[in-house]
Amino acid sequence: LMVNTQAVLKRAQHVQGQKTPKKQWQAAWLLKAVTCIDLTTLAGDDTPSNIHRLCLKAIQPVRYDLLKKMDMHDKGITTAAVCVYPSRVADAIKLLNAANSSLPVASVATGFPTGQTPLETRLQEVHMAVADGATEIDIVINRMLVLTGQWEALYDEICQFRQACSDAHMKTILAIGELGTFTNVYKASMVAMMAGSDFIKTSTGKEVVNATYPVAIVMMRAIRNYFLCTGHKVGFKPAGGIRTAQESLVWLTLIKEELGNDWLCPHLFRLGASSLLADIERQIYHYVTGQYAAYHELPMP
Repeated sequence: LMVNTQAVLKRAQHVQGQKTPKKQWQAAWLLKAVTCIDLTTLAGDDTPSNIHRLCLKAIQPVRYDLLKKMDMHDKGITTAAVCVYPSRVADAIKLLNAANSSLPVASVATGFPTGQTPLETRLQEVHMAVADGATEIDIVINRMLVLTGQWEALYDEICQFRQACSDAHMKTILAIGELGTFTNVYKASMVAMMAGSDFIKTSTGKEVVNATYPVAIVMMRAIRNYFLCTGHKVGFKPAGGIRTAQESLVWLTLIKEELGNDWLCPHLFRLGASSLLADIERQIYHYVTGQYAAYHELPMP
């Protein structure tokens, strides 16, 4: 199997050149994007208090008065999940329980972001995150196995992570910026899905190259082919460097065109992001008021 690079790049260029919706249609698409965000903090200086703020923002991602003016205040708009390091899962669960919210907590595990720790340690990390209450686990693959063509070993490792996740949803991060070729991305996508991934995800956000449209097209084609072969729908999550409302509209368009409307929901599409929500809220503020807000007017709680 070889991926046709030129065709992929041409398709990506076409998608980026398309017109995006305006006015109330844009506002509706942006609210859809909000419901698909995994609101994420993966910083070395994470503390219980900024996890607390992140969770509150996830529960009420757009200011209530703005939603009220759009008659969307009672539609239960939240982000899809919050995503944190394993050692911060308990903090997030505690706050969400106190706020009476059933928002899922996702945790990165398996030696994130490089996956370069012993397999036993990586598995233990998954077990601990699940034990603390994470219902979604974002694992990273061992890139070395892809780069050296050890596909069966990659399959076996991901199967073990799948088992360790138990009932939690497993999102498999391919770290596409470190896989070398589109063909490797396609093969790694297929192996990850065959090993039981609920989602495949582009990046950790820590690589030099993160979510790009050409790579996303390759991954989406793999998802589509896997669905045609098995009847099983696997989700897609771009992550890393997605910062503007405009970009979120391109991602939604790409999903709609490549995979269809079934994938346009948090069950099968997530946006991994930390700063994207601020720009979306700013655009919604502009739609409602006709003015642009300063960022300090739409702060994290």
